[in-house]
Amino acid sequence: MVKEFIWQIRVYYEDTDAGGVIFYANYLRFMERARTEWLRDMGFEHKRLIDKYKLLFAVKNLTIDYIKPGYLDDLLTVTSKLLDSRGASLIFQQNIKNENDELLSQAEIKVACINAKTLKASPIPEELLMELTNDS
Repeated sequence: MVKEFIWQIRVYYEDTDAGGVIFYANYLRFMERARTEWLRDMGFEHKRLIDKYKLLFAVKNLTIDYIKPGYLDDLLTVTSKLLDSRGASLIFQQNIKNENDELLSQAEIKVACINAKTLKASPIPEELLMELTNDS
């Protein structure tokens, strides 16, 4: 599976520490937003997933590397690529680069698909899985 989604975000004052450096936890927020925008771009915004399928996504685990700092006013590019899918989970590779194409952070994130009511694992809708893995 090689489909990739690219999304950009500007670093605001609220995203940084006192020195103007991106606060480490905000890299995860940027990655979450990129995955959300990818779903939205495919027509699967979170509200639709809840209303139509009674499903939520929750991060099960992740590994992240912080390589270089990002700074106030940087324009970041977040790339998201689906590495693997299993019955009720998706594994993403996400990278964040700055305007100079320098890698700032990279992560592998496992996301579980869960029933909105029971909060137990639930199969990923075939319609969504097909869209995520479609290379066109």
